[in-house]
Amino acid sequence: MAKEGAKRKIAWGITGSGDRITETVEAMVELQKQYDDFVDVRVFVSKAGEQVIKYYKLFNTLEKNFDKVWVEINSNSPFLAGQLQVKRFEFLLLAPTTSNTVTKIALGLADSLLSNAAIMSQKAFIPTYIMPCDYKPGIITTILPDGSEMKLRIRKEDAENVEKLRRMDDVHIIETPGEIAGVFKKYFSA
Repeated sequence: MAKEGAKRKIAWGITGSGDRITETVEAMVELQKQYDDFVDVRVFVSKAGEQVIKYYKLFNTLEKNFDKVWVEINSNSPFLAGQLQVKRFEFLLLAPTTSNTVTKIALGLADSLLSNAAIMSQKAFIPTYIMPCDYKPGIITTILPDGSEMKLRIRKEDAENVEKLRRMDDVHIIETPGEIAGVFKKYFSA
């Protein structure tokens, strides 16, 4: 994947989910700092993700802490799917991931930057780690940008799509931002 002496790259995709977005960005900033000598995290933000990141006032944090931050123009621009196809990345991380993106991947719909990337990563034997916002039916509490709480119902239909992803080759479901550190350790520890 990476040339000798070059930093190894990962692609981090951010969709339009606000659930655990602050914790995910905080975790990724810490991991980038911890692994900065040999890992380059490239950030790819969906159109809806850009709205959410700005709503949570996190866009400047991304630009300050990561060398490359791209925002979706269409399903093939920036050309993330092509970069995955030629194995420029160790793995693809989608965190947090909306139920919309989860459903698209589960159904094989490649009509957005990150669903296209996930499907191409599977075709190219690149591991994909997905942190869905709706992974089990029930009621969750999420934190809004102003710090207030909002209760959401996780529909069984959305959780069923996560189960479809669990059965796919090279797709790994993570449930919390804290689990991302274990993914880094798996790939980048000596």
